Amino acid sequence: MLQLSVWTALSEEGLGASIQHYNPLIDAEVRETFSIPESWQLLAEMPFGDIVSDTGNTERKAAADRVKVLGL
Repeated sequence: MLQLSVWTALSEEGLGASIQHYNPLIDAEVRETFSIPESWQLLAEMPFGDIVSDTGNTERKAAADRVKVLGL
């Protein structure tokens, strides 16, 4: 819910944002760069800024083509 609230507030200010989930690749660098305690865990980040172009319509594949269920 917090993510939605922040995203909405940024949008109302004319800013774009995205959610990035790619840890633990950057955990150590982010921790060092921003002096984040070892006890904290990076789950995601939300970069934001000016909207320089419209994203347009995104063509999506059917869920059956994107998701594989294994081990049932």
